[in-house]
Amino acid sequence: MVVGEVAESLDLLVIGGGPGGYAAALHGARLGRTVTLIEKEHLGGVCLNVGCIPSKALLEVADAAALPGRVADWGVAATTSIDMAQVQNHLQQVVSDLTGGVMQLLSQAGVQVVSGTARFSRPNRVAVEHGDSLSHFEFADVIVATGSRPIDLPDLPVDGQRVVGSAELLFSSELPENLVLVGGGYIGVELATAFAKLGSHVTIVEAEKQLLTGFDKRVARLVARGLEKLGVTLLLNHRAQKLESEGLLVAGPEGSVALPADKICVVVGRRPNSDTVGLREAGVLINSQGLVAVDAQRRAADHIFVIGDLTEGPALAHKATAEAEVAAEVACGGAEVFDPTVIPMIVFSDPQVLSVGVDPSQAKKQGLESFRFPFAASGRARTMGDTEGYVSVVADGAGTVVGVHAVGSHVAELAGEAVLAIEMAATVEDLARTIHAHPTLGESFMEAALGLAGRPVHVSRVSKNEKS
Repeated sequence: MVVGEVAESLDLLVIGGGPGGYAAALHGARLGRTVTLIEKEHLGGVCLNVGCIPSKALLEVADAAALPGRVADWGVAATTSIDMAQVQNHLQQVVSDLTGGVMQLLSQAGVQVVSGTARFSRPNRVAVEHGDSLSHFEFADVIVATGSRPIDLPDLPVDGQRVVGSAELLFSSELPENLVLVGGGYIGVELATAFAKLGSHVTIVEAEKQLLTGFDKRVARLVARGLEKLGVTLLLNHRAQKLESEGLLVAGPEGSVALPADKICVVVGRRPNSDTVGLREAGVLINSQGLVAVDAQRRAADHIFVIGDLTEGPALAHKATAEAEVAAEVACGGAEVFDPTVIPMIVFSDPQVLSVGVDPSQAKKQGLESFRFPFAASGRARTMGDTEGYVSVVADGAGTVVGVHAVGSHVAELAGEAVLAIEMAATVEDLARTIHAHPTLGESFMEAALGLAGRPVHVSRVSKNEKS
């Protein structure tokens, strides 16, 4: 053995300090293990530092900036102005407060945090590089949660200046006049919503024929209509080709056009960081998409557990956090399995999107029943001045709720009840007979269930299967 390669022995090692990683570390410590967490950059990972949290904070800023247009018809005259430097200070403070909280929780739990980049050198050993130093650790068990990174476009390389990723755009000190977003998934849609409200001229270039591929087409149409109301230009069925002096060259069914753009943000998806940690050297199986094969207990090999974006399923923080508890429990001798019935999907667009379980278009193909309750009939939606959208409930032949889908203002906050109903195998009658507070958006669940049960209250009696 070469001098300097003597390995320190660890009990439970966690690689990656994002939502899945730090949750796994906290669960492991709770269960009595001595836990070491290795993070190469910042605790909280992409989500907390440059993703979910600052993007939602920016959307709140954007909503505030757009308030005058929303309340003008209410008899309220207001004006707003934007100080991007102060906006950035606000975003940084939100992130700092939350990352500080994570650090405190880990410290209180006795978790040792090591800064550096870890890579497997053998199945029970990692080397950790930090600057010019190199340390070696051997472990009894390891939970790997190294997340994912943006997919690059070879013909449109990110330079950090004119062509950027979502993180650079979020923390830009200047508001771009002409912003082009390459990618019409949930990240592109959310960024378009925010920057359009802040005052940028925004264009989305999406290769598919609809926004939000994988979501119900009716939902995608409503989101597209909402973006167009904000002045966003949608170039669907178009592909970004290359950057020219005149702008970004994009090709579509009718030929190519150069889009003026002082900022171009590439948001075409993410790829798992399975290649950065040397998992193959640990005997782990990885498919052609870079996803790690795991069993229901998140085990990829003996004493090696893998969670989050590295594994099959949506790359979402709440999925990683749920998987973290399973991995930690099993690593500590438990018999847990990760077997959710549904994982909620949320888009913070305007209108917002909630998607849980079987969607109405799938329901129709499968012969299932669904009912759509429009927010135009919701008292709460009326008081908020935003009646765009609906809540749809899908049930199987036995009346069990198997899907809840909604599009509209603040529907993201309804995800908990939707997921709980499906996970608990609630029936349409369970939902219809549960007393919901009035006036709230949550009543729309009850109203949709009442419609599915054949006794709607605030909409006319109509047939089921989305004909409301």
